[in-house]
Amino acid sequence: MLVVHSPAHHRHAYDVEIQHGQVVPALEIPARAQVIHDVLAATGRHTLAGPRGFGSGPLEAVHDPAMLRYLETCWAEWVASGRTTPIVPETVLLHTYRDGMGQVREPRTPAGRIGYWCFDTESPIVEGTWAATREAADVALTAASAVLEGAPAAYALCRPPGHHAARRMFGGYCYVNNAAIVAQWLVAQGAGRVGILDVDFHHGNGTQQVFWERPDVPYVSLHGDPDRVYPYFSGHADERGGGAGAGCTLNIPLPARTADDDYLRELERSLDWLDGRTDDIIVVSLGIDTYERDLLGDFAITTEGYRRCGELVARSGRRLVVLQEGGYFVPALGNNVAAWLDGVESVTAPGA
Repeated sequence: MLVVHSPAHHRHAYDVEIQHGQVVPALEIPARAQVIHDVLAATGRHTLAGPRGFGSGPLEAVHDPAMLRYLETCWAEWVASGRTTPIVPETVLLHTYRDGMGQVREPRTPAGRIGYWCFDTESPIVEGTWAATREAADVALTAASAVLEGAPAAYALCRPPGHHAARRMFGGYCYVNNAAIVAQWLVAQGAGRVGILDVDFHHGNGTQQVFWERPDVPYVSLHGDPDRVYPYFSGHADERGGGAGAGCTLNIPLPARTADDDYLRELERSLDWLDGRTDDIIVVSLGIDTYERDLLGDFAITTEGYRRCGELVARSGRRLVVLQEGGYFVPALGNNVAAWLDGVESVTAPGA
């Protein structure tokens, strides 16, 4: 299988983040992508390649260009204001802030601008964040291009991840939405109805928002119940899409300690739901934070469970663009990704 990767992700690195009001060691770290790369390279079964450049057009087709300009320029502005620490919001714009007072203007000060675009305190921006983010989008698009050209599956080792980033908002470790960018690009290239299967532990609020009113990109997500876990404000079972996209969103919130067999049963239901709504390609937001020892999830999926999941998804008969999202237990992360891809290849490899 083609594995697309880039060392640019190392430029997005910071030491701490804020969770539940406490400063804790950073979890979305370069070692996550490095261990996946090293394990996949060691298997000798994959073709590793760097990304091609796709320009800004695919990003602007999904995200507000003003947000992209902010991400591109904010670090230089921050340093010019006399700061060198990671950029983290001290205030975050809520929809209720200006109730009855009209729309809010984007602040002019660096300390205010971050809270205009970012929705949480877990997504610091450092000097290399934009370079890593921009390259991750090209990594995703390169994998998508290979599938569009006929490959049965390709894997994009994206870091930072993407599925929490919305049209005009970023957070949750995500700065642009790689899955949404890829799906929109594929549709624009004539791929027809492109499904998105999100199997990250956390609900992909950004992906859901982008395609909420779109009938041509159905979105299904299996995730921890938002009554219990981040991001709290989306992912409930009654969220089914709106407007022309009514019925084109499916959310499957799951209880704590969901294990292999129960998870696979719901995954099969997700694929059945997608079957009549997609033409040929499924974009997979692959989160490994569903692992039984993950530091941010509370499911109980095993390494063998990931192999079974990859096999089940491949048996859908759709071509697959697999994009890395979460997964925070680094010692097992590479082996778990390899197991998922092994499951795919047990179905799609020549002679399988």
